[in-house]
Amino acid sequence: MKLGMIGLGRMGSGMVERLRRDGHEIATYDPRVESTAGTLTELVEQLERPRALWIMVPSGEPTEETFDELLRLVESDDVIVDGGNSNFEDSQRRYADARERGVHFIDVGVSGGVWGLEVGFCLMAGGDDEPCARLDPILRCLAPADGYAHVGPSGAGHYCKMIHNGIEYGMMQAYAEGFEIMQRSEFPFDLQEVAGIWRYGSVVRSWLLELLHAAFEKDGHHLERIAPYVEDSGEGRWTLAEAVKLNTPAPVLSAALFARFASRQDFSFAAKVNAALRNQFGGHAIRAVEQAMEGSDPR
Repeated sequence: MKLGMIGLGRMGSGMVERLRRDGHEIATYDPRVESTAGTLTELVEQLERPRALWIMVPSGEPTEETFDELLRLVESDDVIVDGGNSNFEDSQRRYADARERGVHFIDVGVSGGVWGLEVGFCLMAGGDDEPCARLDPILRCLAPADGYAHVGPSGAGHYCKMIHNGIEYGMMQAYAEGFEIMQRSEFPFDLQEVAGIWRYGSVVRSWLLELLHAAFEKDGHHLERIAPYVEDSGEGRWTLAEAVKLNTPAPVLSAALFARFASRQDFSFAAKVNAALRNQFGGHAIRAVEQAMEGSDPR
């Protein structure tokens, strides 16, 4: 199948490579790196109707600008996919805008980070049945076995990914706090060793724990290179707002989100663990200790 990919960052480039390995023909556009097209117009022209174009750029204004320009270029029955971490309400609005022009819009929550090229990306698609079925060969190629589902109508894909990331916040914070307690205790724990043995047979074993072990291997038992400064990209906030709207208690998520806020004000080992995990699974930038000190508020 032929697809146009917009955005060749950490995940987009891996998705393109995975699709090409499986024999799909991928046209690309990213002004920062070598691509098959120099503009969105050229990218659209490189595809035959009905076209399929996948947006894989940062959420917010970059996605909004790309979608708006793309919607002016595509034609009736073409499909636009947003695979970024967009707010589900924005995706529902874009679906309505596309539908007015006879264009299909699919929102796909994507999890897998920098590891997706080799192990596959977990995909959660929201949108109409026909365009999702049309893209089934692409979606199933990108995902590992049993790692893809069409989860519902427009907005459902990004809603599902939002909740996924909210859960991720809580899991990461639990590991972070536990390892900080051990790091501060009277016992001379080898934290890399503990993370290592917990990967086998333990009820808390997970891929995140494997990544934490890898982080200790890379950055030392005290994660010396990593500043205890943890960013958030929005999904935890949106999940918490949705919990409030639905009158649903979410104490773990709220505590995990506020812990990230607190990490930007003072230093803790738990924040180092959180930052290391974000870097391991998603390739998210970490702050070196010197950077964090330079960016801190002297007051």
